[in-house]
Amino acid sequence: MGVVLDRPAAVRLCRQWKASGKRVVFTNGCFDLLHPGHVRLLERASEHGDRLIVAINSDRSVRDLKGAARPVLSEADRAATLAGFACVDAVTIFGEETPHELLRLLLPDVLVKGADWAHWIAGREIVEGHGGQVLAIPVEAGYSTTDLVANILRMRPT
Repeated sequence: MGVVLDRPAAVRLCRQWKASGKRVVFTNGCFDLLHPGHVRLLERASEHGDRLIVAINSDRSVRDLKGAARPVLSEADRAATLAGFACVDAVTIFGEETPHELLRLLLPDVLVKGADWAHWIAGREIVEGHGGQVLAIPVEAGYSTTDLVANILRMRPT
């Protein structure tokens, strides 16, 4: 099981991992209403290193990206749920539009995103600039939190 950390603690832990020779993998996203597609992405991401750190968008940043009705689950709930996954070693929260600043501080060995973001992976230049690897992992077809929310809303009685 992973831990939920504030930014300074996440940076310290990541530096400890790297100093001990661990390969650190990073991914980020909203991770609102977790579904099998998220699970498989995280499992696949963890296969590319020794430690996986997941950065989630803050509640405010999810609202900015997805609209006033989101997130469905709070950042604390989303972080705690992700930390419970066996493949996740640490979770932290970022409030900026992109994880650029966090990536500059962590300098992970591998940055992973779902292939649906392959056209623009935020932080690619930071990770590749220090010799890291950026991977776009195929996403599980048929899973989308936005679609799940729409389906739930369609099912409610009028």
